[in-house]
Amino acid sequence: MKPFRTVMLLLLLVLAGVLAAQWMAGTDRDLGEVFIRFAGYDLHTNVPRALLSLILIGAVSWLAWRLISLPFRAWGRHRRKQARARLIDGLDALHAGHWQKAEKLLERAADDGEVGPVARIAAVQAAQARGDETSMQRHLAALRERSVTAHALASAQIALDAGRPDEALAILDGADVQPLPPRGLLLRTQALAATARAGEAYGLLGSLKQNQAMAPGAFETLEIRLASQSLLEATDPNVLAERWETLTKPLRLHPAAVAAYAERAASLRWEDAATRSIEQALEARWDESLAALYGRLPVGKLDSRRASAQHWLAAHPASPSLLLTLGRLSRLQGQWMQGQDFLHRAIAQGAGAEAWEELGDGFSAAGDTAMAQQCYGNALKAARGGATMELPGRDMKQKIHDEAVVEERDAHGLPRLRD
Repeated sequence: MKPFRTVMLLLLLVLAGVLAAQWMAGTDRDLGEVFIRFAGYDLHTNVPRALLSLILIGAVSWLAWRLISLPFRAWGRHRRKQARARLIDGLDALHAGHWQKAEKLLERAADDGEVGPVARIAAVQAAQARGDETSMQRHLAALRERSVTAHALASAQIALDAGRPDEALAILDGADVQPLPPRGLLLRTQALAATARAGEAYGLLGSLKQNQAMAPGAFETLEIRLASQSLLEATDPNVLAERWETLTKPLRLHPAAVAAYAERAASLRWEDAATRSIEQALEARWDESLAALYGRLPVGKLDSRRASAQHWLAAHPASPSLLLTLGRLSRLQGQWMQGQDFLHRAIAQGAGAEAWEELGDGFSAAGDTAMAQQCYGNALKAARGGATMELPGRDMKQKIHDEAVVEERDAHGLPRLRD
């Protein structure tokens, strides 16, 4: 339809020119004069006729050019069509795992100007999947000539996959690839995290979110991981406090972030911050992992921690982690009999290997080697998912007490539903 419209347009122009010439021939008005002398010839006419002649000459020349170039344009369209077909077939072969076939088709498609960069990127992936380093570097070199940014993204991804995050950072920080596209920002975030620079990586999350570089669920997972890692990498209490304050309120209550902050604060001898962070998180939302960590923290404050744990026990009497924490704190306070009672209850409620090991430590400290060995054996069996052996000396009343579950009620006195 397009050639037909072109011919019709030319015919209309010619018709308009003929009508205009007839109109100009029948008028007596002064329409100006145009005189041209060229190669011994003299041409004399008025201005409208000269303009009309120029338009007709231009139209005829354009039509002639279109007719002459028609075979070349047809050949170009054929080559582009072939390139797209090879690209499609190559991507299909790449998806199916036919690496060699895919690379061959994609390399042939890469000669096209439009689909060339896309084909080269896919060819790099095919060569990488085959483990052909030489072909991969050849495709990367060809890709760099077509698109510096695409070359940088592909090279950075390869470096990250090979466990070379420093090399990936050097590529992505190059001046010739700035500003980075969304995928480049994500790769740089991953490289920073892999080089123990999670604090810098966390600062890129705003750009990633704005550019919608990740699905919401994946972004949330990455945010939690970077927040936790950045806290663990804090070099001193001031840096730790600064990074903690930059976190959003939901993150400051998330178990993974709270655990990272508490562990790092404890290692920096910042005991109040370590215990307070867990206490605030547990008051807002109960979490078994944090309840267990509260007893494991390498800090003092045994009396205050024991008091807090006893307070929580009223609301969570069947919590295995809380019972384990109470057992550990009681033992550290020198109250082994109470600690032993808490640990037996924790095991009955499903605390598992960690409770058995703590019970073994208590018996070992008390000088009861036989009981300690049996507890350590049970800890190993529980860790492997095996059946544990019952300890001697526990009567029926004690067993019933261990397994009894007190009804949990909320602040309004209503029973809590258990999962």
